[in-house]
Amino acid sequence: MSDYLKGLIITVIGVLVITPDSLLIRLIEADSWTVIFWRNSLSGVAILLGLLLYYRGDFLKKMLGIGWAGVVMGIIWALGTFCFIYSIQNTLVANTLFIVSTSPIFAALIAWLVLREAVTRRTWLTIAFSLMGIAIIAFGSMGEGAQGSIEGDLAALGTALAVAVSFSIARRNRSVSMIPAIGLSSVMAGVIAFPFAAPLAESADKIIPIVLVGLLVAPIGASLLVIGPRYLPAADVSLLLLLEAVLGPLWVWWMLDEFPGNYTLVGGAFVLMTLAISNVVALVRRRKRA
Repeated sequence: MSDYLKGLIITVIGVLVITPDSLLIRLIEADSWTVIFWRNSLSGVAILLGLLLYYRGDFLKKMLGIGWAGVVMGIIWALGTFCFIYSIQNTLVANTLFIVSTSPIFAALIAWLVLREAVTRRTWLTIAFSLMGIAIIAFGSMGEGAQGSIEGDLAALGTALAVAVSFSIARRNRSVSMIPAIGLSSVMAGVIAFPFAAPLAESADKIIPIVLVGLLVAPIGASLLVIGPRYLPAADVSLLLLLEAVLGPLWVWWMLDEFPGNYTLVGGAFVLMTLAISNVVALVRRRKRA
């Protein structure tokens, strides 16, 4: 199996696994601190136990092998988690996922500002049109009777930035597995949330979504999404990640009857079409050069 096919399969499975994440967070029906505690503590322990069983005697070596890059990535990933859960609980799920889907834009800006990589005209046009879509979504969150909230939308932007930085670090250090960084990050976020959480206040009917999101969806999805970009070009990863922005809101709309609203649908469609066209153009150009 080629590296490209391997990365494609891993990333697609990761995206499909992570799509019910937003729905399960809503179904827990607890405050943000409690959700963060359960989701991150369980997923962190699951990831670290999985790594222990996989690496066995090399477990400690692999944990230390992430270096300072892994530590920084873990901290940023934890901050992104806080922003994501706050956004899911304080604005429309569609708003959150459409805005988070713009993370490739931030990755391009980071490459330009930090790594001094040239930004093409296609990328600048993608940034401009995507920001127009975000502005439409944000406009729908303002005013009396709005379903979303500006605070939740801004938190989603914070998540997009955190995801972009994390994936940039993982891709720059592709020779090292950053899954240990995700495991440590999740445990760290759970420990920070514990003093403010009320984990024992949850009733029995919340156990199923807690277990699903903490032991299956979050750890498996996050791990696969960190592995995939090691084998795929950025444009391919960006296209595949758009699946979550499409399927995630559909889960919530179907199960909880949360209609995204006209502004969100228009702005979201604007963002998704812009990113899709941009990345298709990038793929065609790369294959012509090849």
